[in-house]
This record gives sequence, structure tokens and C-alpha cells, in this order.
Amino acid sequence: MTTSCSIDPATIQAYRETHFRVQGDTLITLLVDQYNPSLAALHETAGVQSSAFVTAWNPYSKRCGDDDNVKRQEALSHELRQLGLKFVDGIGQHPTDRWGEPSFLVLGISLEAAKALGERYEQNAIVWCGVDAVPELVLLR
Repeated sequence: MTTSCSIDPATIQAYRETHFRVQGDTLITLLVDQYNPSLAALHETAGVQSSAFVTAWNPYSKRCGDDDNVKRQEALSHELRQLGLKFVDGIGQHPTDRWGEPSFLVLGISLEAAKALGERYEQNAIVWCGVDAVPELVLLR
């Protein structure tokens, strides 16, 4: 986790508590700083050593209208396809909130590329999953 940032501590705490759900063949719920054997198996099956959970919704955690968010997410999906990256649909949802942000688990992406995507789509953070299959909150601001 980045140490100096301009993100409100309550927002960071909410990110750390969020359930990052991967909606592939098997539902996987990623929790920050908790090893996930299903994620490790997905990495192995996909032949990758890393992944990142990213979204284009709600730039800098400011709620946008659904139409704008859908367009932003479609642009991210298009960019991922252009880059030749495999990804699985997901949703980031805080356990106390019924509302969630559609997201993607991008397979095989490097940390640097994942951070660049998050920054390009004006996100405060991404969730990075390395070879150890322990999701890590990576702050971008």
C-alpha cells in the first residue's frame, strides 16, 4: 500500500473491507490481504502469475450517473481487448451496501500496467494479486 496519499482514511478503510467478487466459472470473493486458494487455482489454470481487479466506475470515488459509468466501463473493456489481455467480469461491493461497482479481474497484467490503467480511468486504487494469491490494495493517489 502506498504510504502518502490524498485519499480520505475512511474511504481507504471501505476499500479494505470491500468484497471483490470474480464472476467467472466459479464465483471467487477476494478480500484484501487474505490468501485465496481459488485465485491461485485460477492463476494456474490461466497460466498467469498475477492479476488485478480494476474498474472504470466512479472516478476518484465520486458517484457518476449509470450512463457515464457504463460508457467508462465499456471503454476499459475495449482497451483490455486491444491490449490482448484476458479478463473476467466482477463486482466490488462493500458488505454493508447492496450497490456495487462492475469491475474486471485482468489476468496476467503487470503491476505497472495495472496501476497505469487505474490512473488512466481516474481510480483511487486497484487490487493487485501477485504470485502469492494475496490481494493487495494499491493506492494510486
